[in-house]
Amino acid sequence: MHMADALLSPTVGGIMWTATAATTIYSARKIQNSLDNRKIPLMGVLGAFVFATQMINFAIPGTGSSGHIGGGLLLAILLGPHAGFLTIASVLTVQALFFADGGLLALGCNIFNLGFFPCFIAYPFIYKKIAGPQPTQGKLITGSILAAIVGLQLGAFGVVLETYFSGISALPFSSFILLMQPIHLCIGLVEGLATAGVISFIWKARPEIIDRAMREQPIGQIPMRNILVMFLFTTGLIGGIFAWYASEHPDGLEWAIAKVTGSPELENQEQSIHQALENVQEKTSLMPDYTFRQKIDSPEPSRAEAREATTIAGLLGGILVLGLGIIMGFLLKKHRTAA
Repeated sequence: MHMADALLSPTVGGIMWTATAATTIYSARKIQNSLDNRKIPLMGVLGAFVFATQMINFAIPGTGSSGHIGGGLLLAILLGPHAGFLTIASVLTVQALFFADGGLLALGCNIFNLGFFPCFIAYPFIYKKIAGPQPTQGKLITGSILAAIVGLQLGAFGVVLETYFSGISALPFSSFILLMQPIHLCIGLVEGLATAGVISFIWKARPEIIDRAMREQPIGQIPMRNILVMFLFTTGLIGGIFAWYASEHPDGLEWAIAKVTGSPELENQEQSIHQALENVQEKTSLMPDYTFRQKIDSPEPSRAEAREATTIAGLLGGILVLGLGIIMGFLLKKHRTAA
């Protein structure tokens, strides 16, 4: 559900950048009370894990579409809503800057749609209400599934609204929403099941992590080594190997656009800011679309070359998100100490 710049007007893109920046500042201030030396690496490792899982698009049977998990809800459950929002923001920033996944003008929208709704709406008002002060595994699973569905439905509706107010006449509101909501309902169900699976594992291994996140308390002396190693190993396995088998069908957003317009992508608007940001993204992206840069007259990469590129992109992206998450955590902690 990563929006491209072509879907947005500069005005809407700027408004969403402002809203996302304000939420980021708010989250950074709030997280300082619950940040400690054990939570910082967990933020980085979970961010890398979400980056890797987003590389795996799963097919939606009978539709010709695919989807991937957003990860915002999972991060909120394991880190708390504020740390979860900052972590998903770091994932989406790395994707946009270094892999040209989602536009730079649209980055504010993407962070808001995939971060704000699951972390600050679905998590507190759906998941926490169901899990309650004394959660059980059954409550955690139910809360994870329902919150994931609600969060993604809100995110999909956000995409429709942002596109509508941008004046994209090729995507009329009624047609676009009638395609976006049902397909993301299916994707949300899969994300909910995946989130419930991870949360169930953590609940059995280290339930204190979920409890501390729900109370927005520091991790403290909870042993973390095995959890961190497990997530790092799984991240490498998913990004390095499992991503080879991602569905090639268009994702839910591209599928909906194609159903309305006949093409999964819209042409970029002829505005200077769109062109300027596209030029910036061309310079910063190390591996556009998670593959090696190709010259215009280059032949299509072989299957082995494509898999090699996917592995490098998965591992490189995971390392970048891991590093960004840890650096962000230490900067926030240093700022708190100085204050």
